[in-house]
Amino acid sequence: MFEVIDRINRVFNDPKLRGLFLKFRVVLGIFFAICLLFLLDPAWFYPGLFVSVFGAILQAWCMSTIRTQKKLTTTGPYMFVRNPMYLSRFILLLGIVIMTGKLWLIVLFAVIYYFYMINRVRREQKVLSRLFGDEYAAYCADVHPYIPGFKRFDPTRLFSINRRSIRENHVLENLAAVIFANVVLFVFTFVWPL
Repeated sequence: MFEVIDRINRVFNDPKLRGLFLKFRVVLGIFFAICLLFLLDPAWFYPGLFVSVFGAILQAWCMSTIRTQKKLTTTGPYMFVRNPMYLSRFILLLGIVIMTGKLWLIVLFAVIYYFYMINRVRREQKVLSRLFGDEYAAYCADVHPYIPGFKRFDPTRLFSINRRSIRENHVLENLAAVIFANVVLFVFTFVWPL
């Protein structure tokens, strides 16, 4: 079992495969989005929409707080968990997959995203450790990478949203893309089902 997990982790960390994925990610995204349109289930649209919107709001909060590789962010959602961006993106995408009502697809997505996330976080931790040293080590000692906790909770730092982060991280554009995607999913679920 551990050998299989190790092989999967190597695939997710292979520089050539990651480069190939980055090169074709838009095409792959469009392909999977089109496939998803054929699997939509009207009975599961609104539960999926609720989960997706919740994930989008969390992701916007993360993006409005973080100063990527410029400053160690330990406020807002980063007080509770070290990787709220990946968790919120998982919730956002999970909501869209839930719209299919297909348990096998939900499980497949969760497994693929799990391996993507843990391997991406491991690579990112090395960079953050190099950039922020002891400050990052102390943060890691207090805040779990995936399970929320309250060790660093400070209500005065809960909403540390700033305009620069909103602009640099394209928060409004991302929210517009989520709204557009959900409108398209609504149309193909109820107006022009495939």
